[in-house]
Amino acid sequence: MTQFSIWALLDSLASGAKWTVALSLIAFVCGGIAGLIVLFARVSGNRALTMLSKAYIEIFQGTPLLMQLFIIFFGLSMLGVDVSAWLAAAVGLTLFTSAYLAEIWRGCVEAVPKGQWEASASLALNYREQMRHVVLPQALRIAIAPTVGFLVQVVKSTAVASIIGFTELTKTGSMLANATFQPFLIFGLVAIAYFLLCYPLSLYARHLETQYHAAR
Repeated sequence: MTQFSIWALLDSLASGAKWTVALSLIAFVCGGIAGLIVLFARVSGNRALTMLSKAYIEIFQGTPLLMQLFIIFFGLSMLGVDVSAWLAAAVGLTLFTSAYLAEIWRGCVEAVPKGQWEASASLALNYREQMRHVVLPQALRIAIAPTVGFLVQVVKSTAVASIIGFTELTKTGSMLANATFQPFLIFGLVAIAYFLLCYPLSLYARHLETQYHAAR
């Protein structure tokens, strides 16, 4: 490790962590939008939409994220579609995130007491108005803590993208370990970096859970 100072190592890891954060935010935001669409289909009451959304959730929850990334990155390339590691990682993590968020949010919607549905129906509100004015505001309150908690899982799941060549925190650590022959030091720093990214989110999720539990 003679040609690498500790500051050079930290600078390289910080650069990798920057891409980890960027990928996490893209996956979380885009996955949240897609998950909301899947949620509405899941609770729509339309049999076809319910079955389709349920199949979507089960496919992406029931298969490994790594396999999904392989299919997107290598499978599309075999079909003649040029897919960069960045795009494959973003799409794969978005689909993965959307399936889990849709199921988390479905549980939150179903946690709203049935009496709230009945009361809103008695006011002659249609389904869309019930969801918008009565159910979703209450479900949102329940969903905040588990949603923030799941963001921790998204951050850690970005490490899988290193397998397809996306240079995030884990991939950067692997390259540095190969260059310095100091894997214990490098991956120890990588672990600390993940901890510094995830632990504040875990604390915040715990705070929100306590706060809203007390409010209820």
